[in-house]
Amino acid sequence: MDPIIDLQSDDYFMGEALRQAQVARRQEEVPIGAVVVREGRILARACNQVEQLQDATAHAEMLAITQAEAAMGHWRLTDCDLYVTKEPCPMCAGAIVHARLRRVIFGCPSPKDGAAGSLMNLLQHPQLNHRCEVTGGVRHLECGSLLQSFFRERRAAGPLELE
Repeated sequence: MDPIIDLQSDDYFMGEALRQAQVARRQEEVPIGAVVVREGRILARACNQVEQLQDATAHAEMLAITQAEAAMGHWRLTDCDLYVTKEPCPMCAGAIVHARLRRVIFGCPSPKDGAAGSLMNLLQHPQLNHRCEVTGGVRHLECGSLLQSFFRERRAAGPLELE
């Protein structure tokens, strides 16, 4: 008998974020994906588009937040959860706090720039006006291996040419 898939689980929604990360990889972007969920339904899906848009702020989290705000008709996402394949950076963590997301669920940690506990914890900083619940490590092996293989391939291809 096949296992029952729980369509409300962190594992399921992280799978949806991983699908977005695969889209980014096919577009030769850093493979990070994000989805925003409200009441068990996906409001927004996004992947990194930094290179495509030539915009340093076009991280998956930022794009997903903007889409979710449009879907909700306002900027407060207090009853929404963000699933992202890599721990958010400080820029994204700031946006997450300002949008007042209820919960952030991430795949792999980011020791160099993680702002959900690895380098710093902006998502739960006691002096900020909002704190998010944080769950890390969901499908971390898949999320981490996707990033590792992407950067391994990039290094093997040689240095990037800048125009």
